Amino acid sequence: MSDKTPNPSEPDVEIDDDGEPAFEWMKPAAKAQSRQAPSASPAAAADSASPAKPAGAGSAPAKAAAPTKSAEPGKSAEPGKGPVKQPESRADRKAAEAAGAAPEPALFAEPLPTSALQVRPPEAEVERRNAERELAANAKPVAPRVFQVLLGVFYPVVLLVLAIRAVTSPLFLWVEYNRPGFPGDGYGFSTDDRMSYGSYAVDYLSNWAAPRYLGDLVHEDGTKLFKDSEVAHMADVKLVMLASFGAAALMVVIGIIAMLYLRKRSTGGIRRGLFAGSIATLVVILALGTLGVLGWQQFFTEFHRIFFASGTWTFAMDDTLIRLFPGQFWMDAGIAIAALVFLAALLTLILTWPTRRRRGLPPRNAPKDTGTDADESGAATKDRDAGAKA
Repeated sequence: MSDKTPNPSEPDVEIDDDGEPAFEWMKPAAKAQSRQAPSASPAAAADSASPAKPAGAGSAPAKAAAPTKSAEPGKSAEPGKGPVKQPESRADRKAAEAAGAAPEPALFAEPLPTSALQVRPPEAEVERRNAERELAANAKPVAPRVFQVLLGVFYPVVLLVLAIRAVTSPLFLWVEYNRPGFPGDGYGFSTDDRMSYGSYAVDYLSNWAAPRYLGDLVHEDGTKLFKDSEVAHMADVKLVMLASFGAAALMVVIGIIAMLYLRKRSTGGIRRGLFAGSIATLVVILALGTLGVLGWQQFFTEFHRIFFASGTWTFAMDDTLIRLFPGQFWMDAGIAIAALVFLAALLTLILTWPTRRRRGLPPRNAPKDTGTDADESGAATKDRDAGAKA
């Protein structure tokens, strides 16, 4: 070793030991940069992190720094210093790269359940779906319409049965037997006799008594009041009456259920159903009344042929049924039934007439833009108040 060879233990470069790391890569910022660029080699990082050469330094300090580059890991580049902390190992850098990198998509990855939503169907399919959606939105439920039709159909039948029940009562008998012009009995029945015997016949039609209720009635001399054929016909009439009352009662129950449903589910549904039923009732009554006026005897005969067998409803003039209920009685009963049904249907028609108020529409003479008029009137009032204050 010559005198010109520098002594490694006594370098010419002054080193300030102020607690700072000897290399840039040992600082926190350098560590973060090394994680961002893990592909750089340790040698390049050491070269880039080495401190700059001080100005005016000769070749001797450069030679003195040479052992630093070739220093072995874990050994200090300067004498008297401890082991230098080396950068992260290759395994640590690989783990950092694997943690920071995004996972690569598989070549045959299964599509997500919602991946088909990103594909727009053809225009024809889109139009078809929109049309079905609009049709479903505009379609009205079927149940309210069905209940409205039931109300319209049941209403005439219920009115007719109620009118028949009002006629087959002792009150109507009393009115008929005591009204002026009613024909008397040419075989000896007084008005009181007619009222007593007729009340038995009318009561039998609406009670649950057996045919003996009429068959056991006798005259003062002990003879039967009603013949067997008359009792059999009254039993047939009773069967028709009870069936009509039962059907009407069932219709009333269904009608009440329909009204309760329409009240909750269809605004104005009850009114529309009763309005249609009143129109149908008026049409039926006017048609039947016209037939009765044109030929009452033919109408009476055809009516009995519908409900009773031929030959079971014809009697002699001296039979008790004809003496109690002559032809004029049935004509008056038909007029009374038609009048009661007509008045009830006409009243229902008036009460359910679809006026603008009942349909929820504004009056015809009402201003269309009431909100604008109110705003303008309010603004004009404010302007007048401001002018008065000024």
